[in-house]
Amino acid sequence: MAEQDKPLLIKRYASRRLYNTETSDYVTLEDIAGFIRDGREVQIVDLKTGDDLTRQYLLQIIAEHESRGENVLPVNVLNDLVRSYMVPGGGVMPQFLQTSFDMLRESQSKMMENMTAMNPIAKMPGFEAVKAQQEAFLKAMTGGFGAAGWTGGREEEKSGGSGEDLDDIKKQLAELQEKLSKMK
Repeated sequence: MAEQDKPLLIKRYASRRLYNTETSDYVTLEDIAGFIRDGREVQIVDLKTGDDLTRQYLLQIIAEHESRGENVLPVNVLNDLVRSYMVPGGGVMPQFLQTSFDMLRESQSKMMENMTAMNPIAKMPGFEAVKAQQEAFLKAMTGGFGAAGWTGGREEEKSGGSGEDLDDIKKQLAELQEKLSKMK
């Protein structure tokens, strides 16, 4: 099994410090969030008891982003989550969320595959640039959900507004389409 295929093991010491067993150094919650954004699975275990603490720390990462004003989940979704846990048996919300995210990731992958599969334009010069623009557009429109580089939907605020980014993408796409039409 390749090193990237298995979860990155993080051990929590009694002092609550988190230790990356792969690189033999201490890490922060922000480091762990970065590993996850890069597409790496992470497992956090208590060194003394061996208990799996992954869920607890992932929720803490989300809570810290929320406390900084980075709206990871809309209030109505948070309300629904709380309600679903108040239902006897825990409700179906966790399974629904897992299925929804799986479907979103799968549809994004299929969309990108369909852009290149059996597409005669894919063989034309400059298509890679168009494909890159489409990937950027898809990521911008979905906030990166399910993508390795998910940022919690805050990229548009950092860059000055999603409208400007979308206009820039549209302009670049129009320029590429114009170049492609001249090549015919």
